[in-house]
Amino acid sequence: MANLKPYYEIIEICIKESGKDPVASRGELDGQWNLSVGSAKIWIDVWEMESSKQIYFQLLSPVVAVPTENREAFYQEILQINHTLYGVAFTIKDNFAYIKMIREAQGLDKTEAAAMIDRIGYYADLYDDQLKDKYFK
Repeated sequence: MANLKPYYEIIEICIKESGKDPVASRGELDGQWNLSVGSAKIWIDVWEMESSKQIYFQLLSPVVAVPTENREAFYQEILQINHTLYGVAFTIKDNFAYIKMIREAQGLDKTEAAAMIDRIGYYADLYDDQLKDKYFK
């Protein structure tokens, strides 16, 4: 099993430097944290893929449910938004739209991790309200 502790420390430093309590932000399992930025939630995960022994860093933010009406317009809009995003993308899972970023953890440093957390928080907080207002009036 790989040593995940250095990556946990990077994430907790980023959380602390953002003004939040890293201990209070921890999830149920080691390598999980839950944050809020404005109205957006951010889930952070660091884990080792058992099959490849590769360590991954993932940020996931639930943005909005997929609407039951105007689905085609909704899908087209989030695809067009994807074109403008930097380093993250919209994904759909179980009829919910998320903004997601995933990468191998090797080489991850505090500056990059903090930038990714800030970026996904910014985009999720921006688009959750816009998409809710447009598709769930």
